[in-house]
Order: sequence, then C-alpha cells, then structure tokens
Amino acid sequence: MRRLLLLLLVLVFGLSYLPDPLAVDYGAILAPPSAAHLLGTDQLGRDVAARLIAGARLTLGLTLATLAVTAVSGTVLGAVAGHLGLRAVPRIADVVAALPTILVGLITAAILGPGLPSVVVAVCAVGWSPFTRQAYHLTVRETGREYVEAARSLGAGPVRVITRHIAPNIAGPVLAHLCLRFAGTLLTVSGLSFLGLGVQPPVAEWGAMVADGRTYLFSSPHLVLAPAVAVVLTASLATALGRSALRE
Repeated sequence: MRRLLLLLLVLVFGLSYLPDPLAVDYGAILAPPSAAHLLGTDQLGRDVAARLIAGARLTLGLTLATLAVTAVSGTVLGAVAGHLGLRAVPRIADVVAALPTILVGLITAAILGPGLPSVVVAVCAVGWSPFTRQAYHLTVRETGREYVEAARSLGAGPVRVITRHIAPNIAGPVLAHLCLRFAGTLLTVSGLSFLGLGVQPPVAEWGAMVADGRTYLFSSPHLVLAPAVAVVLTASLATALGRSALRE
C-alpha cells in the first residue's frame, strides 16, 4: 500500500518538475538518459520521463474509470441475478467473457473511429462479465444463509436484503477481484493504444509510447523500455495487492 501511495504521489506532483511532455527539441533527438533528460528523449526530442508521467495519468485514469464502471455494473447485475435466481445472466456473462477484448476494440474502432471512446466501449462491453459471474455465485451462496432467511422473515425486501445484508459479506472477495482485474484491464487499455485504437498523437499514453518507440528498439531501447517497465511494474503491484487481500 505504501508503494502504491508513493506511485500516486509521483504521478501527481512529478510532472511539475519535468519539461513539457509535448515540447519538441530537434537538437536533442533520441538523446540517451542523462541529467538533463532522466529517461532520454524520443524521435522528436520530447522528454521521455515527462511523457511517461503524463501518460500514466491518462493510462491509469482510463484503467480505473473503466474498471469502476465494469465492477459496479457487473457486481450489481450479478448480485440481483443471484438473489432472484436468474440463471440466464451468468450464462450470458460466460459467453461475453469468451469474446476477445482486442477484437471488440477493432470492431468498435471501425464504427466509432480510433480514440478514447472506442477504448472505453470495448473494455466496458466485455469487462463486466467476470464481476457478474463472481457476484452471482457469491450471492447464491449467501442467499441460502440463515441471516438472509431471518431478514426475509422480518419483511425485508430484495433491495434491502442485497444492500444491507448480502453486499457487506461479498465486498471483500469483490474488492480483491477488483485489484486482480486491474492488471488485465491495464494491459487491455495499453494494448488497444499500442494498436492505434486508443489516444492519438501527440498525446502521451504508455501503450502508444511503446508503439512509437518500437522502430528505434535497437538504437534507442529506452523509448520502449520505459513505458513497458511502467506497465509491468504497475500491473504486478496491483496483482500483489489483490493476492494479499485474498489471503486476508
């Protein structure tokens, strides 16, 4: 948790101490890491460290936003379906979960065009299904417990039973699953941007930075390594946090 807070502080305050991530300097094209440019510069002379932090705000913000939407909608749908015994809902979720998000992104981009809306629609269209399946099975398990039957006997309706009795008891596993899903969502968002379906130049985003730097992989590997390592470390941190929550 301390590492996560430190990462957030760096993302919030770090950009103010770095050059403009969009500033072009043709005199410093593909410069290696140095005191002037901590992570070097790209093919247009833009500071890689500044673009990495600016891209983190967009990449992580988009990941968190889509994850929040899919987690809330999927959990609510699964809890309601589990309490009411709607078995068709998890079956539909199984079918949706089998759809490749990248393929959905390609179809969405063909309809809406490349950009943030395509990424949001593609991730949200598939991302709700794992939360729905989990919430459904957890709710079915809790619905058969004595405390739920007692609440029903006292006249509690479905909404009250779900919100006041079942939800607190399934919140722990759902939050742990949320942390574990963060890594997959982050990789999906970055992957769609890598394919050119997400943000468009000159906006900085981790996946797009990897795509831009792959041409210079052997001559200037820092262009690819910096955003790639950022994605891997952030995903690993979120996964470790989720596993820690599961053990507790």
